[in-house]
Amino acid sequence: MSTTPVLDRTPPATGPPPSPYPRGTRVLLLLSVFICAACGLVYELALTALGSYLIGNSVMQTSVVISVMVFAMGIGSLAAKPLQRRAVGAFALVEIVLGLVGGLSVLVLYVAFSWLRVYMPAMVVASFVVGLLIGAEIPLLMTLLQRIRRQEAGSAVADMFAADYVGALVGGLCFPLLLLPAFGQLKGALVVGAVNALAGGGVVLWIFRRETRRAVRAGLLAGVAGVLAVLGTVYVLADDIEVTARQKLYRDPIIHAETTPYQDIVVTRSTAFTGEPDTRLFLNGDLQFSSVDEYRYHEALVHPALSGKRSSVLILGGGDALALREVLRYDDVEDVTLVDLDPAMTRLARTFGPLLDLNGRALSDPRVTAVNADAFSWLRDAGRRYDAVVIDFPDPDTAALAKLYSVEFYHLLAHVLKPDSRVVVQAGSPFFAPKSYWSIAATIGEAGYTTTAFQVDVPSFGNWGFVLARPGTEGPPPALRLARDTPRLRFLDGAVLAASTVFPLDRRPEDVRASTLMDPVVLEYARHEWQNY
Repeated sequence: MSTTPVLDRTPPATGPPPSPYPRGTRVLLLLSVFICAACGLVYELALTALGSYLIGNSVMQTSVVISVMVFAMGIGSLAAKPLQRRAVGAFALVEIVLGLVGGLSVLVLYVAFSWLRVYMPAMVVASFVVGLLIGAEIPLLMTLLQRIRRQEAGSAVADMFAADYVGALVGGLCFPLLLLPAFGQLKGALVVGAVNALAGGGVVLWIFRRETRRAVRAGLLAGVAGVLAVLGTVYVLADDIEVTARQKLYRDPIIHAETTPYQDIVVTRSTAFTGEPDTRLFLNGDLQFSSVDEYRYHEALVHPALSGKRSSVLILGGGDALALREVLRYDDVEDVTLVDLDPAMTRLARTFGPLLDLNGRALSDPRVTAVNADAFSWLRDAGRRYDAVVIDFPDPDTAALAKLYSVEFYHLLAHVLKPDSRVVVQAGSPFFAPKSYWSIAATIGEAGYTTTAFQVDVPSFGNWGFVLARPGTEGPPPALRLARDTPRLRFLDGAVLAASTVFPLDRRPEDVRASTLMDPVVLEYARHEWQNY
């Protein structure tokens, strides 16, 4: 028997050494990445939504916020490179500051808009600071992940971005579906800031507690606690702050205010110059009606369209139910369908005393069916036709509204019309926004309708215009008239209607283009014409 020793030819082990951290630590850190990513996207969406509510022009607000934040993220990533040697403390500090700044961002911008009237510069600064801090997370997180698993850089990057992208998805969905309905914009940002500081700063300090000096760890934990205390205090005071700041934006006392996933709704009330109460509705800061003279607007909007057949009527928009009130004054109207996007608006019209007094509890009429849906999408699936259609949308000063004044929208509308149906569209002011007004008229004509333009004076609005239309391009324009059995009106009669089709020289048709989904020129017209009012 040979006594020669047997050599072990097993190749030496390759790959990274085992991690000194307990199992599950990597998952916990990736969960922190997930939460931080969700919080970061919520900050971006909150700043975008606030700008759209306060300023309008959602395309510009979105473009500014996203471009500034992405630019700042790049700078933040570069600025964080020297901090990688102290990645634990640096990352915890970044998350503590981000939770504070992001959580307070909506409040600070709202206050800046209300009291200081300086919004765009403040929004750019807030977007830059938030983006800078979010960008600083990336190299620090990569360093922390490599420490835990002793893995190659490519694997760490894949893990980090997977958690980051999924977190962004969840944050993007939670903002409209959970945060806004449950907390509103201001409180929602405060809640996200607290979660950010706790999940980013607190959790990372706990994971790497053995790698940080006691004094540093104690200081950072005190910072987390301080941020939570500040955000919690502001949360308690948020309602009072919001009420005070919002009131600065309106001349008259606010009697109702709420922010929905779709818009900011404010109702004010005061004693008007005539001595009678003046109730006013504002959507995203834009006046929708004044109770002193709203009857002028709604009589002109509704009654010419109902001078023909009217057994079935469709109202698009008009969630305050004031146009509906005028429609229901005809006893031969058998059914009315009202389609309005925001359930909060129709709920207010059903339950809020000052609105009930104005609309006569119109939404409680058994002839009425109210639908909360986007009118564009609703028309695509509508399965019936109507004798008359009343379109009462806000002015097309956002991309979401501009699509409701497009050639494509009026093509869809034709699917619910009978050959002799009459349609009326509120079209803005021929005096203050003539290009917008005549673009809407041109768009309706481009979609295959014959139109009649008319305008009246509504003191709280000024000169205001409408377009009456019928499907088809053959024959004369639709006659602007009142039915013989029109109920007694306060403003409108045959003589007023006859005069309303005469436009002075400075309000005559302009050389403008029709608006489409791909080329929403009415949005540009409206943005430029209304910016000084």
